[in-house]
Amino acid sequence: MEVIFILIIISLLVAGGFLIVFIFTVRSGQYEDTTTPSIRMLFDDERMIEEKEEEVRDNNEPAPREV
Repeated sequence: MEVIFILIIISLLVAGGFLIVFIFTVRSGQYEDTTTPSIRMLFDDERMIEEKEEEVRDNNEPAPREV
């Protein structure tokens, strides 16, 4: 019977810890932007393709001629 009381106390302490961490993260604004992360993954590929195209263009440009 004593073990049950110890387990209840430990579980309440763990739950309280999670509650404190949750409140801290909500107050710090971590959960404010819920839309952008789901949309960002759609545009990452396009940005990477554009960056690679720019690198290819930069590497393929001829050196300027000196006159």
